[in-house]
Amino acid sequence: MSGALRFGVFEVFGPQVGGTVSWPHPLSDSIEFADPQHWVRLARLMDATGYDFLFFADGFGYPILGDDIAPAAVRSGINFSGYDPATLLPLLMAATDRLGFVVTATTGIDHPVQLARRFSTLDLVSNGRIGWNIVTGASQNAVAELFGHEALMPHDVRYALADEFVRLARAYWEDAWDDGALVADRATGVYADAARVHRTMFEGEHYRSRGYFGAPPTPQRTPVLFQAGTSPAGRAFAATHAECVFVQATSPAHTRRNTDDIRARAAAAGRPAPVVMVGLTAIVAETIERGEELAREFDALQDDDVVATLYAGNTGIDLRSLDPDRTLHQVLEAGGPVGQLGTSNIERFLGTPGSPAPTVREILDSLKGQGTRGFRLVGDAATVADGVERLADEAGVDGFLLEPVFGTRDVAAFGDAVLPILRERGRLPRREGATFRHRLLG
Repeated sequence: MSGALRFGVFEVFGPQVGGTVSWPHPLSDSIEFADPQHWVRLARLMDATGYDFLFFADGFGYPILGDDIAPAAVRSGINFSGYDPATLLPLLMAATDRLGFVVTATTGIDHPVQLARRFSTLDLVSNGRIGWNIVTGASQNAVAELFGHEALMPHDVRYALADEFVRLARAYWEDAWDDGALVADRATGVYADAARVHRTMFEGEHYRSRGYFGAPPTPQRTPVLFQAGTSPAGRAFAATHAECVFVQATSPAHTRRNTDDIRARAAAAGRPAPVVMVGLTAIVAETIERGEELAREFDALQDDDVVATLYAGNTGIDLRSLDPDRTLHQVLEAGGPVGQLGTSNIERFLGTPGSPAPTVREILDSLKGQGTRGFRLVGDAATVADGVERLADEAGVDGFLLEPVFGTRDVAAFGDAVLPILRERGRLPRREGATFRHRLLG
């Protein structure tokens, strides 16, 4: 075994993660999401136990079935209720010392200058501990309705727009101010050296800018750039821009093919290989039997409504409206929305020459308790630590985003019991560096 691993925690500023239902369980505290101190306690716990970063997913969309919001989304809080995590981060940054923070922001919602100033502020407040998870959108049919758009933007067009968006944001962060441009000299009264502050001139198909960026450089200048998406367009975007990629977990072999492809694309573009991470549901207990008992209690909270609601929000496809004995190809044959929403979660079920496509009934069964979660490990600390190392080596990933089932309880169990084992085995060395980028990337 070899290779250092990184660990983050995947969260939302809402009742639960993963497109599954867990907040009603007595061990879960995730329904306390509206209490800011809930997040302060979680961040301090992560800082103390050695996690690398807290990751907040975010978005405006919600699952739609037919032409309205999915009833289970409201009833059970599935990818629906929540607040803006970016506004919460300064409180958590003030309560921690080393922990990094990653927050999702969608390209195409704001102009790049608005986003750039927001992340410059977060980088300043945190002293260089912020990352941006770049997404082109989620539940785009709901977002189109919410923002009054007449049509859904095609999948690959969203990535073309995102490419311009990131290039322009980086121009503000990297090129608008030279090093030493901020003078702040009381004796001369000079705030900034005008010769070292530059007008941004950008003319793109989707964005343009011909002005000055007023935020002086911050510790990282550019936040650490994260990206999630394993469609062909997503992998190409990641290879061009991302420093850390969050890939969808299917099987270890399939995940490795995606990670190898992303690294090969980055090398072809002359870029360093990005850090590749994958989701992990880890139910850690004092014994293997107790862990399996907790897993069964979690699974008992899931049903077809939960699965279908989450899948519809991700792909635009209502599994319950389809023939359960046929495959997803029935949607393709009917000219459905395949390819414009979550393509990765569609293509994985279309089959390959060596693996036939599952039926809709089999898809529902396979996703029950899974949602958008990654790999799953259950047991005592040693068993889970063994599983982490095995998955890392088989899937070729550099780390994991823990997706809690029971909120803070899971984060504490993994941090207190599993991370020390991995540290003893040399998989979790203490990473030094002045900023989040230095500590995460080396």
